[in-house]
Amino acid sequence: MTNYPLMMNHLTKANNPDTGEKTYHSNTCSKSFSKSGVFTTHTGKKAYHCDICGESYSCNSQLTIHKRFHTGEKPYHCDICGTSFSISSHVIQHKRTHTGEKPYHCDICGKSFCQSGQLTIHKRTHTGEKPYHCDICGKSFSQCGHLSRHKRKHTGEKPYHCDICRKSFSGDSDVTRHIRTHTGEKPYQCDICGKSFSQTGSLTNHKRTHTGERPYHCDICGKSCFRSREKPYYCDICGKSFSQCGHLTKHKLKHTGEKPYRCYICVNFSLNLTGNKRTLTGEKPYHCDICCKSFSQRSNLTDHERTHTGEKPYHCDICGKSFSMSVALTKHKRTHTGEKPYCCDICGKSYSSSSHLTCNKRVHTGERPYHCDICGKSFPQKGVTDKTNITSC
Repeated sequence: MTNYPLMMNHLTKANNPDTGEKTYHSNTCSKSFSKSGVFTTHTGKKAYHCDICGESYSCNSQLTIHKRFHTGEKPYHCDICGTSFSISSHVIQHKRTHTGEKPYHCDICGKSFCQSGQLTIHKRTHTGEKPYHCDICGKSFSQCGHLSRHKRKHTGEKPYHCDICRKSFSGDSDVTRHIRTHTGEKPYQCDICGKSFSQTGSLTNHKRTHTGERPYHCDICGKSCFRSREKPYYCDICGKSFSQCGHLTKHKLKHTGEKPYRCYICVNFSLNLTGNKRTLTGEKPYHCDICCKSFSQRSNLTDHERTHTGEKPYHCDICGKSFSMSVALTKHKRTHTGEKPYCCDICGKSYSSSSHLTCNKRVHTGERPYHCDICGKSFPQKGVTDKTNITSC
């Protein structure tokens, strides 16, 4: 209920003798207002309360709009597509998606927007302003929504759920991106080569391969790159670092054994949904333009191309030896450290590489998957088969 007597103690109503217009004067700061509701907002008092959830507002119109979230009422309709809205201003903003109108312009770079709020947020990219601060860790953000999502990292709250695998997320945009791993949707398309991506950031990085733009500069060697080489996300199990939080999350699944992505072709769960689909369909969309060999994943093509160029970009910081693949460098470093992270759960023996562990397990199981096509003899390792063909058969 509104406490009218208390409000009137701070408000004086008068009529303008010239226009007959009613004005409301504050008795505390001498400001004047054309509407009593504006005065209430000015004082910061929230006299209007929702009888459903208890939320409070400074004027009755705000309460009316809020109640529509409870009732689901959407009285404002777009006369072009019929979409309904709970707030009249949302219809105006929505119609601009049909007309293409962008009336709000940045006076710094000239970029245009269909909403004033979008322009306000955009300008902060120029000024660096971050007015929203986390009261837990002090981190600042340019958007209120980003702060809300950040706070969920502290609280652990994950209110958004995937209706396919029921995985939970702290932000609605996170669940939108996640669902694309199930559907395979890639809505962001390169207007130069036509390649599609599931995230805008991936498209931005890709376009730089066409334009040659390299906005990230190393302050140690001076080299420029089209994507950031910074890897601030670390795995607390093995210490490996990643440039994106999502890559770290996916990496951790290798430690836990979790396979969250369900393939709609074979109905099995997989760690790599796209790779699993291509294994089943035989699709190999990435082609080497030197030898025409095809691959199911871009990373495999990149590794293969180095066999032609001789490039070895991964260097051991202990002995200086170079490698064409990061995984080869990781294995090599274990010769220095003596690390053997792959342990047999049958005999307890440890190995420095997963392939050695696989071979060891075949000793226990008796599996011999490699067969000589001359004499038919079977072997636990492929290399043994090749040698037998030469020496024995």
